[in-house]
Amino acid sequence: MMRILAFAAVLFTAATSYAQAQVPVRIAFIDPLSGPAAAVTENALNHLRVMGERLSGKDARYEITGFDNKLNAQEAIIQAQKAIDAGIRIFIAGNSSAAAGALNEFVAKHNERNPQQAVLFLNISAIDPALTNDKCSPAHFRFDAHADMKMLALVKFIATQPQIKRVYLINQDYSFGQAVRAAALAMLKQHRPDIEVVGDELHPLAKINDFSPYVAKIKASNADSVITGNWGNDLALLLKSAADANLQTGWYTYYASGIGSPTAVRQTGLAHRVFAVIEGHSNMQMSDGLDADYRARYGGSFNVPRARLLMDMLHDAVVKAKSAEPKALAAALSGASRATMYGGTATMRASDHQVLQDLYVTSFGPLEGSMKFDEEKTGWGWKTAGVVKAAETALPTSCRMAAF
Repeated sequence: MMRILAFAAVLFTAATSYAQAQVPVRIAFIDPLSGPAAAVTENALNHLRVMGERLSGKDARYEITGFDNKLNAQEAIIQAQKAIDAGIRIFIAGNSSAAAGALNEFVAKHNERNPQQAVLFLNISAIDPALTNDKCSPAHFRFDAHADMKMLALVKFIATQPQIKRVYLINQDYSFGQAVRAAALAMLKQHRPDIEVVGDELHPLAKINDFSPYVAKIKASNADSVITGNWGNDLALLLKSAADANLQTGWYTYYASGIGSPTAVRQTGLAHRVFAVIEGHSNMQMSDGLDADYRARYGGSFNVPRARLLMDMLHDAVVKAKSAEPKALAAALSGASRATMYGGTATMRASDHQVLQDLYVTSFGPLEGSMKFDEEKTGWGWKTAGVVKAAETALPTSCRMAAF
């Protein structure tokens, strides 16, 4: 009996020690989980939860809760306060730079007023350059390349395509879309001054159901290429209208790899004439079987690689700090580096909390050669057309980082 009791005591002590070693990491995902952007953000949430499950173990236990901001800046603040009231101190958000900008300001004010209950903002997708320039914050970390960095990658590729002569710009009319437009105009002038910009259109965000009038303008302009930062339904519906009108232009995009868009690209029939600038894709050699596992579970590809990078870097910070306290995590994240799932290195630049990583310009078309994986059961997949190394994407910053 004494031996049994002693053995039970050892098991109890081991179990207690294991539980105590785990750092509970509670995260609020504050993004549009209803409305026209819901499919994109639910997909991102699935990515984050899969990573949370993979990383939960002896060091940490991750719990990610969705909060619907309804693609509205004010609602993002309301949901952030709800998360704080529930005891959550780590936010992940990013779909809509307008909502992310409002959230960034809210977090900065909250932390100033409540230094003992500070909050951390991990930005997964909002790529308005201002967030890591004049509006940078010690509590904000961006895990995606910003709009100017992505445009630089696209324009560097466009500069190698002499057949491109006439370009049409179409973007969403809010901070991000305006940033894409400005970067395209400036960088085309610098790298391909011979290209004529034959159209420059801004349209309301997530309000257009039929893009055929816009496509008619593109067709009338005799553009040979379109540059767009559109995402979600605004890109899928734009491409659908282009397919219906048999618009035979090349497309240079930020988000053609996003959920729903590959199907729309397939409808255009423009094999390897629709390009996206992304952090990687399924047909690249990966460090492990995450993409295959995700496909088996959800039926789609692991097409938001930055979700993995964010969670991996957060986990590194939790292990280093032995804590989920936001200030400790911020100190561990600033300047941190780690390998990406494609064999490169990502670094969180300390001066502005902007991640630097390799960017790939990719094209979408029928599977060929070494291409093994399609997207959304279209029979088409991504292949690499060009790469911009992390060091080349390191644009200057105007950030003056304050102390946390």
